[in-house]
Amino acid sequence: MVNYIWVGMTIIGLIFAMINGKMKEVNEAIFQSANDAVTLCIGLVSILVFWLGIMRIAQEAGLLDKLSTLFKPIIKRLFPEVPANHPAMGYILSNMMANMFGLGNAATPLGIKAMEELKQLNGGSDKASRSMITFLAINTSSLTIIPTTVIAIRMTSDSASPTEIVGPTLLATLVSTIGAIMIDRYFYYRRTRSGVK
Repeated sequence: MVNYIWVGMTIIGLIFAMINGKMKEVNEAIFQSANDAVTLCIGLVSILVFWLGIMRIAQEAGLLDKLSTLFKPIIKRLFPEVPANHPAMGYILSNMMANMFGLGNAATPLGIKAMEELKQLNGGSDKASRSMITFLAINTSSLTIIPTTVIAIRMTSDSASPTEIVGPTLLATLVSTIGAIMIDRYFYYRRTRSGVK
């Protein structure tokens, strides 16, 4: 459906440009946007490779294991149905660590694997379990300590101070994560009281 919307918008835009004699501006905008996209992608790749390398070093040094151990009691309370040694727990923790460092591209495959494991725990049912809903809420709000991707975009766009968003991002994602957990718990307890599982 979204593809049809984009195609429709493109066709309408081109027809409007032809009627108003703006095709030259449209062509210039297309080539400029393509140039900007390539510049942005190359800038993002270099920054993401750097941060993924830092994460790899942190993993080899045992820092990620220590962070996972630190967050494990909280995660166990958020996901009481998931056994502590189940692979889903590892994927959930890894996804959260990647999100905390603003590495959404690295977090996505880990999140998909976590959902696959949670689905297996749910007996392969197509109906989302409590843990799946909780994980989706937390993953969507995703507490971010270092917004790596946004910093990379700001650096590529020649921002005077690309890292000044770290504090506001941390505060905003902390509030959104707490809000997501509270809303998730509210609806879970409401469903439990009404007898719906």
